[in-house]
Amino acid sequence: MRRNKNKITSASQNPLKAKLIFVSVLFLLFGGGIVWKLFFLQIIKHEQLSSRSEQQHQKTINIHYGRGSIFDRNMNELASNIEAESVYATPREIKNKKKTALILTKALSLNKSKIYKKISSERNFVWIKRKASPGEIVKLKKASLSGINFITENKRFFPKRELASGIIGFTGIDNQGLAGIEHQYDKNLRGTVVKTVLRKDAHGKLVQFNGQANGETGDKNNRSMVLTVDEVIQFFAEHHLAKQVKKLQAKSGVAIVMNPSTGEIYAIANAPQFNPNNYSAYDSRMWINRAVSRAYEPGSIFKAILAAAAIDSGAVRPQDIFFCENGIFSIRGKSIGEAANHKFGWLTMRDIISKSSNIGSIKIAQKLGKQPFYDYIRKFGFGQKTGVSLPGEATGRFKSLNAWDESSLASISFGHEISTTPLQMISAISAIANGGTLMTPRISRAIIKNGNVSKQFNPKTLRRVISTRTSKQVVDILKNAVKNGTGGKAAIKGYEVAGKTGTAQKYDPTIKRYSNTAYVSSFVGFVPADAAKIAILVMIDEPKGIHWGGSVAAPVFSNIARETLHYLNVPSNDQRVYILDRA
Repeated sequence: MRRNKNKITSASQNPLKAKLIFVSVLFLLFGGGIVWKLFFLQIIKHEQLSSRSEQQHQKTINIHYGRGSIFDRNMNELASNIEAESVYATPREIKNKKKTALILTKALSLNKSKIYKKISSERNFVWIKRKASPGEIVKLKKASLSGINFITENKRFFPKRELASGIIGFTGIDNQGLAGIEHQYDKNLRGTVVKTVLRKDAHGKLVQFNGQANGETGDKNNRSMVLTVDEVIQFFAEHHLAKQVKKLQAKSGVAIVMNPSTGEIYAIANAPQFNPNNYSAYDSRMWINRAVSRAYEPGSIFKAILAAAAIDSGAVRPQDIFFCENGIFSIRGKSIGEAANHKFGWLTMRDIISKSSNIGSIKIAQKLGKQPFYDYIRKFGFGQKTGVSLPGEATGRFKSLNAWDESSLASISFGHEISTTPLQMISAISAIANGGTLMTPRISRAIIKNGNVSKQFNPKTLRRVISTRTSKQVVDILKNAVKNGTGGKAAIKGYEVAGKTGTAQKYDPTIKRYSNTAYVSSFVGFVPADAAKIAILVMIDEPKGIHWGGSVAAPVFSNIARETLHYLNVPSNDQRVYILDRA
């Protein structure tokens, strides 16, 4: 009996033991699962989940500070920074979205439906308006809206408004350079990018927590630009150009003032202008610097290049005589006449240029020949970028030599069938003025870091184009063009001026021929003629009424040059004689 009892007890203990083992295994599996889950979440997924958690409680935005300033040659500030407040929203904190959208729309002059859509999102952060005006911020702060907050940023500011806007350009909402010098030297001017963290406070509201520099420090990036531009000369050029463009209801205009010996650009004026503080309010075509980015057929101002090439090559002398056919000449069955129906007979080369005879110019070009003329055009820099430190430079263009025929040679001799930028043209004339050397035009003078010059831009000689002797002979011809030729209105009392007028018919692609109503009127010259301190080009596109370069552009040259000479204290002829006598 005892043996049977032991057997029963042993049998009853086996199921209990099995249950204990089963429960233990379950606990081990459950515990292991928890441990694995903790390991998975805390180790494997830690970074991802932490990031997701942070995103739910904070927002990181990049704020741009300390962009470098832009100065003129005399350290007058042309571009700087001011503080401006930007408006952002935390949509979840906005209680009355319709009312908030209405107030934001009125205070910030925004689109109501777009604003309502923004603040109705599930996001923690949305920009409402970047860099709002002080007046807008005052209105909005008075409303004291829940979920609407403010942060301070740097805003690009152009204190001289429209002055030199075509040169300086402008920046985008994040202070990135989009045009002009701002774009060309963006890497140098770019300031510090600061990561600003907005976190929820104890009440769940996003507030600015901290900021730290991202990447390179502002000390390394914050450099300023000094330009060769003189704001006073720039004002002279802009004032007189704009006045003439408005008077003649012209399409546009360009004026450039340059030092012909160094290539330094003192002014580039464009008309019409725009205010870079509010550039988006203007037609994008007004942002273009036409002196650099637009090419035109130059017309008769190109005859100065023809004269230089013909004399320097030895093909023609200034006193050589040509018969100008009494005003009518035919090439390959095509009749070519003189401007204003002039009927010139025999003229010297000197008078051909001075009186701007088209037929005489053709005959000079024929004597010079296609190959030499083509080579000199290239040597003077046409069809190539000048190398100026401005974005969007056009090359201009003309036919390759193997495509030239008799008509091409004739047309190019008086500035048709070739397009040039105003900057190319004044650079070429400056080579004649300075003794025969082509210089790289310069708009940049120096880069400044921490108050010291870190990089200086010096005059750069490209090549000798013509001899000094040729230069003097062409200067004499261009002096005569002002004294006794078509450039009389460019004259300046007390100074000897050298220059050339131009009146180019514009090609109309719709009728596939040159227009009889649309012209580009120009004058290019330098003063004092025998020791040039300034070279000036004036080009006015499609003036109404009168269109001759001598009547449209030459007076603008005279006004800009006269005021610039006085400003630079360049002595007049009488003053120079007085100084020499005293010496």
